Amino acid sequence: MNQFAHDVLEGLQSQPKYLSSKYFYDEKGDELFQRIMSLDEYYLTRTEFDILDTHKGAILESFTKSTQRFNLIEFGAGDGYKTKILLRYFLEQNEDFTYLPIDISSNVLNILETALKSEMPNLQVSGLQNDYFMALSELKQSPDRNVVLFLGSNIGNFTGDQAIDFLKKLGQSLKKDDLLFIGFDLKKDPRVILKAYNDGDGVTKAFNLNLLTRINQELGGNFDLAKFQHAPIYNPLTGTTSSFLVSTERQIVEIMDAAIQFDAWEAIHMEISQKYDQKMIQNLAADSGFEITDSFTDDKNYFLNSIWRKLSSE
Repeated sequence: MNQFAHDVLEGLQSQPKYLSSKYFYDEKGDELFQRIMSLDEYYLTRTEFDILDTHKGAILESFTKSTQRFNLIEFGAGDGYKTKILLRYFLEQNEDFTYLPIDISSNVLNILETALKSEMPNLQVSGLQNDYFMALSELKQSPDRNVVLFLGSNIGNFTGDQAIDFLKKLGQSLKKDDLLFIGFDLKKDPRVILKAYNDGDGVTKAFNLNLLTRINQELGGNFDLAKFQHAPIYNPLTGTTSSFLVSTERQIVEIMDAAIQFDAWEAIHMEISQKYDQKMIQNLAADSGFEITDSFTDDKNYFLNSIWRKLSSE
């Protein structure tokens, strides 16, 4: 049994049921997420894009302070839409750096590398299809500064304890004075947040349901997508957005040799997207062994990009 099958069966046989959001990203999932990023309701991408464009000079100054050369390592690189702002600017400034995008999706990495070779032929780029930490551990011995990009509010896909564990593990793979450039979606009007995960065109719904399609195609499942509703919710007290697929009737879904029973209105937890305030970000950095050296936000305070420095070597 492969890891995908193991994780799917473990999640659907648990109470409550869940699926890992990392499996959203097959070829169709990649395409749907690109559509999500262009939606009017999905403010995250364009807001972070504007932050990077506005502050690219100050960002570069932080990356290059006390060093001549650096590796720009991006977790979950995707299509590089926002990162290309920084890459173009760094090349224009004749900076000496290598771009290393890391992603679990070979499809999206191939698209990115092909695009970069065409758009920026002078860029030193080496894509890595791997687990983040396995790839990063290989770069720890580099004499150059490693600057890890974790953009797009990807940290929001973890619960509080999971985020601390993730960042501590990241810190163990970094040298003292290596940097982390990380994005946070900030708490704001709950109506604005909820629309970003429940768009009028139903693209986010299709993105969630596509994981059931993937299970059908790759694991021989027989999910009837018409019997599941997309149901996102936002809790303004905790700042947590959660997405669910809810069974509209009592049913049994067969996957490989397993029969998964659903009660009417039973939910599958699909993903979370944590929203932060300034205090939460400061505490997260301190609890994870980093210090915040600089931060950049937009004029609406919708989003924040923060530069963190590793405090001590392991």
